[in-house]
Amino acid sequence: MLDPQGLYAWEPKGLAVVDTALAQESAGLVMLYHFDGYIDAGETGEQIVETILDTLPHQVVARFDHDRLVDYRARRPLLTFRRDRWSAYETPTLEVRLVQDATGAPFLLLTGPEPDVEWERFAAAVREIVERLGVRLSVNFHGIPMGVPHTRPVGITPHGNRTDLTPGHRSPFDEAQVPGSAESLLEYRLMEAGHDVLGVAAHVPHYVARSAYPDAALTAVETITSATGLVLPGIAHALRTEAQRTQTEIERQIGQGDEELVALVQGLEHQYDAMAGAETRGNLVAEPVELPSADELGREFERFLAEREGEG
Repeated sequence: MLDPQGLYAWEPKGLAVVDTALAQESAGLVMLYHFDGYIDAGETGEQIVETILDTLPHQVVARFDHDRLVDYRARRPLLTFRRDRWSAYETPTLEVRLVQDATGAPFLLLTGPEPDVEWERFAAAVREIVERLGVRLSVNFHGIPMGVPHTRPVGITPHGNRTDLTPGHRSPFDEAQVPGSAESLLEYRLMEAGHDVLGVAAHVPHYVARSAYPDAALTAVETITSATGLVLPGIAHALRTEAQRTQTEIERQIGQGDEELVALVQGLEHQYDAMAGAETRGNLVAEPVELPSADELGREFERFLAEREGEG
């Protein structure tokens, strides 16, 4: 493997600020990370990153070489053409930023497009950054589509070697093999190296997984702040406002749907409540519930969402 240091460069001013912050934060910094392109139902991670960068002060600490990591033909960056020439280019940026929460406490945010190549070298580079910047806990976050109704609280699947930071949540999975991602490999390699990592996967109703679902982002942020001690009231407020608007719109759309569509949502509610009741009683076997198949659910809600997008 080539030298990982060849993948990134420090921003001197930002690095100096981090070193000053480290002198005051003897316990070390928290690093949040999320990459575009990885499975992110409900745009959960994307909403959190955008709200943080729009709301809180931040500055670049390190930049990755996007020319080495991004496959431009797979994800073509946008250029703007105006009249007779190219006038703008959206350069892909994969960066580590130093951010301040509402109390002025510093934390790090690593975000940008998911690397298409050199995952092992990238993971090694991030490990170097984690060790150089004194990161005490790395936290990743995203949404996963689940057969749950939007009328019930958003669930969380914690993962990593610090799931003890999210008491009351447990994984619904035993064992599964899924396509890999740079985000997951990074978590795996950091844990191998003895670093603390927490992953937060918010459960998004599969019928809204293709659209922004602020409830999932809000739940993920609340989980992150509880686990890390970061103070992010502005982020939570912005997401809560959007969540209320989105829930109203979903109810309006479903209210205009046919009886079969309403029955599907009610079936998911029945299943959710049966499972919740079984857990309360200490019985992991839920009462049997007759529900449509996953394919039937998928086809019905894809039709519903297609009609919604057409109206938009």
